[in-house]
Amino acid sequence: MITYSTPSRQRSLLIAGMVVGIICLALTWFSDTNGQHTRFWTNFLHNSVFFTGISVMALFFYSVCHTAWAGWHVQFKRVWEAMSMFLAVGLVLMSIIALGLIFGWHHLYHWSDSASVEADALLQQKSSFLNTAWYLVSIGIVAIWFFFAWKLRGFSIIEDTEGGVKDFKFQFKARWWSASFLPFVGFSSALVFWQWIMSVDAHWYSTLFAWYSGASLFVSMIAMTILILIYLKSNGYYQNVSSEHFHDLGKYLFAFSIFWTYLWFSQYMLIWYANIGEETVYFKLRQDQYPVLFYSNLAINFLIPFFILMRNDTKRKVGSLIVVSLIVIFGHWLDFFLMIKPGALHTAHELAGGSGHGGSMSEAHGESVGRHVGDAAAQVADGGHEVAQGAVHHASSAFEAGFTMPGFLEFGTLIGFLCLFLYVFYAQLSKANLIAKNDPYLSESLHHHV
Repeated sequence: MITYSTPSRQRSLLIAGMVVGIICLALTWFSDTNGQHTRFWTNFLHNSVFFTGISVMALFFYSVCHTAWAGWHVQFKRVWEAMSMFLAVGLVLMSIIALGLIFGWHHLYHWSDSASVEADALLQQKSSFLNTAWYLVSIGIVAIWFFFAWKLRGFSIIEDTEGGVKDFKFQFKARWWSASFLPFVGFSSALVFWQWIMSVDAHWYSTLFAWYSGASLFVSMIAMTILILIYLKSNGYYQNVSSEHFHDLGKYLFAFSIFWTYLWFSQYMLIWYANIGEETVYFKLRQDQYPVLFYSNLAINFLIPFFILMRNDTKRKVGSLIVVSLIVIFGHWLDFFLMIKPGALHTAHELAGGSGHGGSMSEAHGESVGRHVGDAAAQVADGGHEVAQGAVHHASSAFEAGFTMPGFLEFGTLIGFLCLFLYVFYAQLSKANLIAKNDPYLSESLHHHV
């Protein structure tokens, strides 16, 4: 039996990283100037969603492999099992956000303010879905995701003692639960991503958004898997994980980076192709007011992995995989930053009295941001060409720490959440044999060759 034992030095470093995250969150809270603590809550939401999403994507891919009777991953499947168990922590983190909605601790969502809803016809139309009750449903969905993760991990661990290389009893059970999970996560993840992220910009709507955000998290999960396996292998574990396995993981990293780009462009293209005002306003705001993040997002998450991983042999080189994986994780963290920060900042300014993005709004233009966006969308629908400029008229190009670009507090919070994720991961990894010794497909994984 081979088990992982967390070195005391590693445990101390992870705890220190979590302390750094707590300190940065505290500084973010006390540095607030408008009383809404928007920077604190957006940082909390951003990282909670990101790492919870990586966890559910590990469960998703693990279930895909089970359902397809795949065997190439079996040797290191405990890594994905341990990653999926972070869903329990994610449930707690997102429950804090939900409690904030109930007790009015934060103003992350424009639709949660009753006065804004009363003054905005479009928010009224969406109120049957954009409300606290449905947000609580999204939290319940995470609890169900964790239940599936717990069941699948249970079948895997019990197989170590009660199964055998010719006994498919637990494989059939795991396959049944995996096949049941896949359609559930496919539909429920859309509701979750809409509630948690897309509704930050209450007027923004895209039928591709769940696919887009899911692809971003999936690529991050693959990159995290590569880094963890390389680390474990360098410490004497998983010595039979070969360049063939890393080649396959590299191909997934390469392929889904392209898929993410396809979804990014598909949404962006609709500005001209379908003349959809909601989409125009969303992208025009980010393109004009957040140009560094907007263009860096595409360069980091597409161009870099595309050109580095295009060569077949690059996917087998540890150094190249480490560099690309680190860049991709950071890039998609920035992707979620760009999804959340602009809309939350506009909501904060609106509720604070109509101040602009670093500038000011006149009393004559002190109407809600949501109504302004709605009017802009209507102009597009009527064929107006001035929509983009009008939609973002309220925003200036002034720099605002923690929103225009991530600051030291954002990076410190990222370190804290990353260390929390790894601490939980390694704690779960150490609770079971690193290799599923009685899995019938273990031999296939050990002799995997591409």
